[in-house]
Amino acid sequence: MPSKYRIFILPTLISIFLLGGVFWYLGPAAFVTTLLLVILEVTLSFDNAVVNARVLARMSDAWQQRFLTWGVLIAVVGTRIVLPIVIVAVSVGLSPWAVTMLATFDPEAYGHLLEGAHHAIAAFGGTFLLIVALQYFIDVNKNVHWIRVIERHVSKWGHIEAVEIALTLVLLLFLSYLVPWEAATILTAGIIGLVTFIVIEGIANSFTVESKSAVATGGLMLFLYLNVLDAAFSLDGVIGAFAITSALPVIIVGLGIGAYFVRSLTVYLVRQKTLESLVYVEHGAHWAILGLAASMLASLVIHIPELVIGLIGIVFIVTSVYSSFRERAAVAHQ
Repeated sequence: MPSKYRIFILPTLISIFLLGGVFWYLGPAAFVTTLLLVILEVTLSFDNAVVNARVLARMSDAWQQRFLTWGVLIAVVGTRIVLPIVIVAVSVGLSPWAVTMLATFDPEAYGHLLEGAHHAIAAFGGTFLLIVALQYFIDVNKNVHWIRVIERHVSKWGHIEAVEIALTLVLLLFLSYLVPWEAATILTAGIIGLVTFIVIEGIANSFTVESKSAVATGGLMLFLYLNVLDAAFSLDGVIGAFAITSALPVIIVGLGIGAYFVRSLTVYLVRQKTLESLVYVEHGAHWAILGLAASMLASLVIHIPELVIGLIGIVFIVTSVYSSFRERAAVAHQ
């Protein structure tokens, strides 16, 4: 096997072991459901991998490795198990322990409670992802544009200080008027998502001095930022997983395997310098993020099927890859 693909060996071996365990102990039906969740997680998170790759490229090799080790543990245990439990506990007024017991012994009831916390989850995740996308497109220094008719004009908005924050707050306020019975939840969760992005991104960007302490602290903040970004991407997927099955072991294994592959793919993209050779993939990923954010925020008002959300990301990613190959071929023939 070529050395560039060796990063996928361990995720593949762990996946075979876990999927074999699911088949052996839970049966063929659970095995098929787990595979479906793996495919769902990888498909929905490919844009996450592309964006993460750009951030990961700013980190040292040591922090990249921690992203694959500690980061996977945080992604599986923290983001996909603990964080939803905390959100449900806060939303319904139960203790985290009571919600944990419910998730363990009555996952179907826990799934209903998780669905009940949808407004808080969608407002937090949608706002965080929206500000990620807006900050990318609203940039006066951005001179490479994919969908030029839009991106070229939007980038000029960057002359207005903090315009992306203003747009996000106005949108949150508008949504709170559309759903007045959940207005406090939407505004609170949305503002928490916005402040979380500002704090972590601001601290990470402040470490420009190339000292060991600055590099270490900057790497830590980027590591935290990547995990918050992963949480924003994944929370809605957790709800979607419970719509497919209420079997908690199946959900944990399926989403966990998917998360591990996405993180391995992120490191692969960095080490192969894929974003440099395929110039529009990062644009496509941020359009996919914008689509996901819009879908999560729109779901506060209307139901958006998970299939639609997944297709938005796939269409943007595939189209941007195709455009990148065309651009590369055109440059080569000049």
